[in-house]
Amino acid sequence: MEKTSKHRIPEPTTRRLSLYLRVLTDLEATGAGTVSSRGIADRCRLNPAQVRKDLSRFGGFGVRGVGYDVPELRYVVAKLLGVDTESRVVIVGAGNLGQALADYPGFHGGGFEIVALLDIREEVVGTVSRRGHPVHHTDELERLVRDEGVRIGMVAVPAANAENVVERLVAAGVRGIVNFAPVRPQVPDGIAVRNVDLRVELESLSFFLRDDG
Repeated sequence: MEKTSKHRIPEPTTRRLSLYLRVLTDLEATGAGTVSSRGIADRCRLNPAQVRKDLSRFGGFGVRGVGYDVPELRYVVAKLLGVDTESRVVIVGAGNLGQALADYPGFHGGGFEIVALLDIREEVVGTVSRRGHPVHHTDELERLVRDEGVRIGMVAVPAANAENVVERLVAAGVRGIVNFAPVRPQVPDGIAVRNVDLRVELESLSFFLRDDG
């Protein structure tokens, strides 16, 4: 596999790689040996040329007239995305959203391991999620990150607490953050942050659904 700097790869490409990985994982589970670029594209609602262009960034894959070897390409794409080995994750905030994230079955076996949830409310500290993930007090954040080798933190706390939580996660050594709070936290260079504001997504949908008449 040709080594390509992650900093030169556009974010839309990495998002499409994630779609390709899902398709390849499903195909491998069915025992499929090969798949064409059109076969991948149709499942992702994309153009086959886009699939070929994305994959060509990382080396030569596939045989003309035959297609891509499914297990091999799945391995390569998983390695490119960094999910060929498990990344350990903590979720800060054990409310409805945090619990739903912890129990999402898509994380299981997908390169991510939820280590624990963290919260300040005494009534939830010491409990477990439906999938058995323990809820610790947020005072244990730094210890858990250090002892469990946590690389990713999910922030599911109210906006007023989000900045402080992000600062603590970064100081503890977390390198990637998925932030569900409706704020845009400032982080040092070298820390990857994905902000997911569900209200913004709904308002964007509302814009396109509005009645102009």
